[in-house]
Amino acid sequence: MLTKGLYPFQWNWDSCPTALGQRHFDEARAWVEIETLFAHQWPDGMVPHIVFHKPDDGYFPGPDVWATRRPVPTSGITQPPVAGFALKRLFDRARDRDAAMAWARVLVPQVAAWHRWFLSARDPGGQGLVAILHPWEAGRDNSVDWDAPFACVPTDGITPYTRRDTQHADPEHRPTKDQYDRYLWLVEHFRGKGWDNARLHDASPFRVVDPGFNAILFRSAADLADLADALGMADIAAENRAMAARGVAALDALWSDAHGQYLCLDRVTGELIDSTSVGGLLPAFAAIPGGRAARIADTIDAHGTRYRVASHPPSDPRYQAKRYWRGPVWLVVNYMIADGLARAGQEAAADAITRSSLDLIRESGFAEYYDPQTGEPLGGGRFTWTAAMVLEFLAMDV
Repeated sequence: MLTKGLYPFQWNWDSCPTALGQRHFDEARAWVEIETLFAHQWPDGMVPHIVFHKPDDGYFPGPDVWATRRPVPTSGITQPPVAGFALKRLFDRARDRDAAMAWARVLVPQVAAWHRWFLSARDPGGQGLVAILHPWEAGRDNSVDWDAPFACVPTDGITPYTRRDTQHADPEHRPTKDQYDRYLWLVEHFRGKGWDNARLHDASPFRVVDPGFNAILFRSAADLADLADALGMADIAAENRAMAARGVAALDALWSDAHGQYLCLDRVTGELIDSTSVGGLLPAFAAIPGGRAARIADTIDAHGTRYRVASHPPSDPRYQAKRYWRGPVWLVVNYMIADGLARAGQEAAADAITRSSLDLIRESGFAEYYDPQTGEPLGGGRFTWTAAMVLEFLAMDV
């Protein structure tokens, strides 16, 4: 599904956006993409971030490191829950309405179970916002957002390992060894607790409330509610509509007027994290107040990069134009922000992101990510979800 060698398995965070691209030429294949992901949902409702459908020793950490003991091996953490949004978009734009109805009737309850899991496993205090327990869960692996809370994660005592990602991509564009040591410490720590999701939240030294992650959850919950209404699933609709409304209201505690965007919260210290990444712009994807969306549009303008949207602003000394999520542009994030800004009435800002995204494709091809100043293609050279997002941008109703 993804760039050969670098990502040989099925990734949760990539799979649903990929399905949106697939719908343009094969609707059935798009539904199967999501069905295949949810076929490996855990009994408690979690959808893992990787499904290891077949052996491939070109990727680390593989199923032997995760050791989750699932019938088909999976990782033990999750990723941004974009499935509710993807289902509604597939359903609304389906040409084969009967098939879409049949697929949706099966998948909607599964997505609802995943949303329910977030509230029980990642919001034990009932605050309305969920925490990630590993940077990989956010999909923004080495974001500046994690630097401070990640410092509390040890690096000693981990099993010696050999990275595989740097054999497929420039090491200068990937997370550092120190970051990888901490990634692996968390994996081994959670594995030692038997991947018991009832225990992991409080046992993790890394607990961060990411506004972008939460916004994706709340947009998906709102969209799932609308889809459930259309299918006559009133209980699921009510549950998810309430979750979305409460969550969007709770996001307000993460707003920084000084920065013109939302900030992450370190749930361990109770303090907001002074890092103005794209994670704080992603809430535009949810139904945030219009004034907040307008400020986010202004903040993106202020980045001043040739291409939008930089994953971290160049004005921050921690910005790195080519290193993964510390500066580069990612089209999947652009798509979500543009979609949300358009819905909030910020059409000019949405159009600017769309034009910039398509310019990158014309000039640099279907790369995994791009330098926001030069447009240089970075990471994987032919990336599935980048191509999928281009199809969506071309069809976007803005």
